[in-house]
Amino acid sequence: MSAWAGKAPGKTLDVYFIDVEGGQATLFVSPSGQSMLVDTGWSGFNNRDADHIVRAAQQAGVKQIDYLVITHYHADHVGGVPQLLAKIPVRNFIDHGQGVEGSEAAKALVAAYEQARGSSAHILAKPGDGIPIHGIDVKIVAADGEGLAQPLAGAGAPNPLCAATQKRADDISENARSVGMIVRFGKFRIIDLGDLTWNKEYDLVCPNNKLGKVDFYVATHHGTSSPGDGGSSGGPEIVHALEPKVALIDNGAKKGGSADAWQTIHTSPGLRDIWQLHYAMAGGKDNNAPETNIANLGDDPQADQGNWIKLSARSNGEFSVTNGRTGETKNYSSERNTTAKR
Repeated sequence: MSAWAGKAPGKTLDVYFIDVEGGQATLFVSPSGQSMLVDTGWSGFNNRDADHIVRAAQQAGVKQIDYLVITHYHADHVGGVPQLLAKIPVRNFIDHGQGVEGSEAAKALVAAYEQARGSSAHILAKPGDGIPIHGIDVKIVAADGEGLAQPLAGAGAPNPLCAATQKRADDISENARSVGMIVRFGKFRIIDLGDLTWNKEYDLVCPNNKLGKVDFYVATHHGTSSPGDGGSSGGPEIVHALEPKVALIDNGAKKGGSADAWQTIHTSPGLRDIWQLHYAMAGGKDNNAPETNIANLGDDPQADQGNWIKLSARSNGEFSVTNGRTGETKNYSSERNTTAKR
């Protein structure tokens, strides 16, 4: 049976978007029971992020991480690896290879990760390769500054949005090296590009869209579009070409979730909802989702409860999203429309 098909009818692909205060930690649990964690949040903070990840794993019935994907070597993505390994075993590590930043802090961060990884099984991420998780199909679409050479199956159509978009100055940081992937479970597709930056995203969808459309979009770089916000990602030429039904912003109260990124997502054709891990303090009510779609409302990390957002997808394309703060769930059909949500 092809990995593109759901192997367990009636079972779901479950994805936990874990609050790590503006970093990333996303736990995928296949219908087969195998797990994949994308990034580990920050170090320090009394093991805060590692504890949040372990709590989500326990909720999901996961006793080990089968694949840990490190998108890139920044403290909010890879910093928590040593603390996590002290709490839960990891079988396989996936990353883009050598770090590219030369500061002492950057070198120390990579060294700590490599020491924690030790002699464990290690997979070098390459565009076009898969991650062998039973029950779902995981395709790497970007890694180490390179993108897909050929479109994914069913993709490759010309992208008219490219004509109105200009490239920006090349980003030479780790962000541009991010490991990005599309995960498919039957008819359902979710994309996560880490902190991939503007020009790398542009090359994935211009002049032809090599990625196709998705059902669920994890906002790139925590929902950051403005160059002044420390990077630039998530232009309309990629977000609108993906035509997500639902988007998730893994922002912090004061990190990510910029107004222009939020508006780009909000006006994407066919979008039904935006969900956020935090209320973005700088955005105001016009650039935030309704409170029902936000997991954490406060701006004090010390008082924060670390609420997650959970996605559950079926192989027929239907899915639901649950707010860990309230326990409320919203259901989404497999149908797609082309009316922009304004």
